[in-house]
Amino acid sequence: MATLVMKFGGAALSSPDQFPRIADLIAHRHETYKNIVVVVSAMGDTTNQLLNLARQVHPSPPRREQDMLVSVGERISMALLAMALSLKGKEAISLTGSQSGIVTTQEHSEAKIIDVRPGRILKHWEEGRIVIVAGFQGVSKYGEITTLGRGGSDTSAVALGAALKADKVEFFKDVDGVYSEDPKNKLDAKKFSYLTYTDALAILQKGAKILHMRSVELAQKNELPLHVLSFAQSFDSAQGTWIGLKEARVKVVPVYEGDLVI
Repeated sequence: MATLVMKFGGAALSSPDQFPRIADLIAHRHETYKNIVVVVSAMGDTTNQLLNLARQVHPSPPRREQDMLVSVGERISMALLAMALSLKGKEAISLTGSQSGIVTTQEHSEAKIIDVRPGRILKHWEEGRIVIVAGFQGVSKYGEITTLGRGGSDTSAVALGAALKADKVEFFKDVDGVYSEDPKNKLDAKKFSYLTYTDALAILQKGAKILHMRSVELAQKNELPLHVLSFAQSFDSAQGTWIGLKEARVKVVPVYEGDLVI
């Protein structure tokens, strides 16, 4: 059964005006993929604004309380996107990282994903819904809300893709693929149509910001194909950059970032 994970970052969701177009794109993909999970980041610069707000109250905020605060950003995005889909006639439901079954280590602000238990997602799929998940966050085995640190939302998307045996994970960016250099600064930068995981990691190691290394490393562990696209030109799914094995198949038993200790 066709399954797709779609990931939208802060640039794609930078203002309320963006949400109708993103909803149109998701509805378009839903014509091909019966089961869709959409992972969202916080809108624009929301996370930094929340961190600055915390530091106005406490110069070095307790990490647990900081996680409680900054996790709000993704929850705003997921609820607004579910509303935008409803207006398009698509039944959607938003879930936090913990509600979607993302289990993490207990380190606040830099947790690692150790398990994904997507029971609620599967139930909503059975009832015909598109599921919107807050990226960058999960829940520790002790029931504490945690955030995943840098690359957290991208990593959330890959972990869910592995757990759900998705056909691929699509990342929607403000550029139309992966380039040898930043195309905004270097007009003659080379765009890649396909990269192995190793090639992609080498480019990211040189400083490219298109994806976080930990998300690509996790995709490599699970042999999960990644597809980087522009949210402005993304109705044509033949564009962008593919990352992964050409004959990629998701492993039967997903692998995450750490060991689950009961």
